Amino acid sequence: MSISPAQPAIEVHGLRKRYGTGDAAVDALKGVDLTVAPGEVVGLIGPSGSGKSTLLKCLGAVIEPSAGRIALSGKPVYDGGWRNRDPRALRRDSIGFVFQAPYLIPFLDVTDNVALPLMLAGRSNREARQRARELLTALQVDHRAQAAISQLSGGEQQRVAIARALANQPPIVLADEPTAPLDSERALAVVRILNEMAQHYQTAIIVVTHDEKIIPTFKRLYHIRDGQTYEETGQGATLAEPPAKDR
Repeated sequence: MSISPAQPAIEVHGLRKRYGTGDAAVDALKGVDLTVAPGEVVGLIGPSGSGKSTLLKCLGAVIEPSAGRIALSGKPVYDGGWRNRDPRALRRDSIGFVFQAPYLIPFLDVTDNVALPLMLAGRSNREARQRARELLTALQVDHRAQAAISQLSGGEQQRVAIARALANQPPIVLADEPTAPLDSERALAVVRILNEMAQHYQTAIIVVTHDEKIIPTFKRLYHIRDGQTYEETGQGATLAEPPAKDR
């Protein structure tokens, strides 16, 4: 999906999600609005039960919203219903995911973990592996290209997970608590990497976090409370270099 510099990578307007019906209905999202530009990393924060997980699942085409509009690169993908008949294809081709745990496939080596999404999208083995090596080099884990997942440190595994999320060149990556299991130094390194990758590949990245170590690094934050979003603009902090042993 091509991205014009003049248009946001993702636009969300009036997004709503209701669970249940009648007296048992719960409105988890009550008209969420947000916009993220290509190459931008924004934070999404809020207390437990505020709607963060529901919003991320809607943006990731994991669950269907009840109302509203989602557009990727200016093209509506949800507008009262999914425009793409197969949300799985939308997730595969246009949305990358980074989770708290890397969820790498243990019986595949590092290169194959990154190449797999490309092959599932129909790319040749050669093309997929070439793209995987490019991303592993950009993320400074190319020296681990043939390693088993069990041989990687936690920081290296998270870098491989980021490479996998970027494999199909999605306009948007959704990162759910990507620094939660990491210490301060490695957490800031992961955020630095996300910013570098966002700018290099012009990918919009939304980071859901409770991690107070990284919240000051975001130039823009969305707070979600009671199913609604409120934007805050910050200064952004200087991001740490990665620890030498995780390079």
